[in-house]
Amino acid sequence: MKDQGRSPRKRTGGRLRPNHKKKKHELGDEPTETQVGDAKLKFVDKRGNTKKIRAIEADTASVATDGEVVAAEIENVEANDANPNYARRNIITKGAILETSEGRVRVTSRPGQDGQVNGVLVE
Repeated sequence: MKDQGRSPRKRTGGRLRPNHKKKKHELGDEPTETQVGDAKLKFVDKRGNTKKIRAIEADTASVATDGEVVAAEIENVEANDANPNYARRNIITKGAILETSEGRVRVTSRPGQDGQVNGVLVE
């Protein structure tokens, strides 16, 4: 989500004039909207000589089951509380329910921020 900054109005309804324009680090990024498909990553430069890895498309998920982690093949997105249209468009976000080769999985990672899909089995 893009940062819109402070409100242009005071509590009393008076106008606030901007002190300065937005700096590069104050701008937000468009959401990544990771989709189901062949694995595709994108590296993005960030502040402080760091990089973020964005998953543009993902085909496998690391699923935690009974103390061990298994790589499961993602089939499709069953539900996504972030946006009902995301389930129809097969977009993976944190909290999405996926159908995988291991069963139904709830995503616990943020694929658009760290480039991997981690999850736990849902009973």
